[in-house]
Amino acid sequence: MRVAILAAEAVPYSKTGGLGDVAGALPKALRRVGVDAVLITPLYLQTKGEYLSQVVMDDLSVDWRGQNFRARVFYSEANGSPTFLIDAPEYFHRSSIYGFREDYERFAFFNHAALRLIERVGAPPDIVHLNDWHCGFAAIEIAKLRRWDEYWQRTRTVFSIHNLAYQGAFGMDELWKLGFGDDFSRNAFSFDGSASALKAGLADSDMLSTVSRTYAREIQQPENGYGLDWLLRQRSDRLFGITNGVDYDVWNPETDKELPAHFNAWDLSAKMECKRQLLRKFLLPENLDKPIFANVSRLTAQKGFDLIQQVIGEVLATGAYFIALGSGAREHEDFLQKLKDFAPAQVGIYKGYNESLAHQIEAGADIFLMPSRFEPCGLNQMYSLRYGTVPIVRAVGGLEDTMQNFDRVNGTGNGFKFKEFQAGKFLEKIYEALFAYYEPETWRQIQRNGMMTDNSWENAARKYVELYQMTRS
Repeated sequence: MRVAILAAEAVPYSKTGGLGDVAGALPKALRRVGVDAVLITPLYLQTKGEYLSQVVMDDLSVDWRGQNFRARVFYSEANGSPTFLIDAPEYFHRSSIYGFREDYERFAFFNHAALRLIERVGAPPDIVHLNDWHCGFAAIEIAKLRRWDEYWQRTRTVFSIHNLAYQGAFGMDELWKLGFGDDFSRNAFSFDGSASALKAGLADSDMLSTVSRTYAREIQQPENGYGLDWLLRQRSDRLFGITNGVDYDVWNPETDKELPAHFNAWDLSAKMECKRQLLRKFLLPENLDKPIFANVSRLTAQKGFDLIQQVIGEVLATGAYFIALGSGAREHEDFLQKLKDFAPAQVGIYKGYNESLAHQIEAGADIFLMPSRFEPCGLNQMYSLRYGTVPIVRAVGGLEDTMQNFDRVNGTGNGFKFKEFQAGKFLEKIYEALFAYYEPETWRQIQRNGMMTDNSWENAARKYVELYQMTRS
């Protein structure tokens, strides 16, 4: 089976969030289970040159907005699978990956160029796997090409929703400029008076997927559907939830090159050294008996950071540490700074993102806080499980699917979760976790339960293969 995966970002070439992790890991996992998978992604100014092995095409001809546009294509296997990176400086050599007024045009070009590239490199793919609104344009173009172009007639599309809140909206009058002025295209893109690339992908892809079973159900309801729940209910027979995996080549406490010491589920002794070094890094007193609560996240309402703000004073009152890495809303960044100023011997903060430090926090912390308002899948709770850092989560989306509340009677469960979005409910689970923390044998059981949980990408890849086979049939 030949599968081409299109994504706006992919580790290690580019990353702003979970989409980058998924798009970077899935092609490698698919190849391990026998799929001929390739990744196609833009080459950004931020992409490190060390990841680019060679220029394989310096004359990719793209008919674009009435002109013949030429792009270069780099090849790489830095993510463990064949990857083509489309180099178009006019569109992708910017100060950041997203955040520009004409983002819709930039990714419409990427989609169009990616399809021309596919035509140049060989036989038609069985599946083109599209990810988030940035790739909704290709869903429409392929749907139209299948009507008259023999090359594309047997190709099918899978469209994955990583976060329904981001919809790629722009003016309907722009569709003509992008080559989507016909009635079929306008109907596909039209949504609430604007054009939506996400809606186009949802409307005309052959199959839909999202990143957890629970999120697949949640987005069919008005409170989580962002105005598109009606369409998702209409296509519910083609909507499937597949929980993301973890790339254990990267996130593995036995081999992680970012850690000062290594450990596994059966020998956790070196985790204490990771804790010691983490406290040193943040210039905090090295009291290894006190738990470290941690959060690595975008500081947004989606991530439930307002709940953390409401309970963190009670956490510090127990004598625990709190370490946070992230950036986002100014009000949350300011709160973290005030918290650090208030309790400098208990609080460590890092504003921004640091991949190496994220690994070190996962390894050195004891408890990970993730009280999201909504969470399509979530990755940090799965990283935490692997590193013996016990998550406390809200039971939504992928958090519901990947976490099992600890059962003290049976010794089962890998963490703690609560349902209502209330500070009181969150705090109850924090106290429950603290009670278990001070019972060493109980705590070791919870840690081992989490570390033995199989969230591998190979497991997820097999489910994608099943989905691709259904799409072709």
